[in-house]
Amino acid sequence: MSPTVFREKGYRFFFFSREESRMHIHVHCGDGEAKFWLTPEIELTRNHHLSRLQLKQIEELIEAHYDELTTAWQKHFPG
Repeated sequence: MSPTVFREKGYRFFFFSREESRMHIHVHCGDGEAKFWLTPEIELTRNHHLSRLQLKQIEELIEAHYDELTTAWQKHFPG
């Protein structure tokens, strides 16, 4: 299961249900995908085929939706 938190500017922001416990978000678009840690700070951890410009845009979207992302994580992964 991989619930989508939101979609914006052609990117899908989502979690995988059975993955590591450190808070993070996966991002997918037609060009590739990336994974960002959300804590202790926003940090790129994996990139597959996305440009620097796309990664910057994604990071800006994560910052803008940070509260939404962390709330969705806490609801999806209680405890």
